[in-house]
Amino acid sequence: MTTLKRTPGPAARSAFRLGILAAGIVGLAALGAGYLGGVLTTTTALYVLFALFPIYLVLVASVLSVWLGYDKDATDLRPVYR
Repeated sequence: MTTLKRTPGPAARSAFRLGILAAGIVGLAALGAGYLGGVLTTTTALYVLFALFPIYLVLVASVLSVWLGYDKDATDLRPVYR
């Protein structure tokens, strides 16, 4: 039995964009709250902002892409010819 391949549509694209935007706002709000609450120093906050925040966004994008159907597997590969 073959599986039916479906491509994500405009609703998935909008959901992905909204999810990344919401994750960015929540992450920056948590960073700001930690800094204003005295949990993070200036150096630590800058480290989190420039080193860890992009990794967080990549992980969120990976989870959203799998959840919304943007993931690819070996059956989506095709040979490349010159």
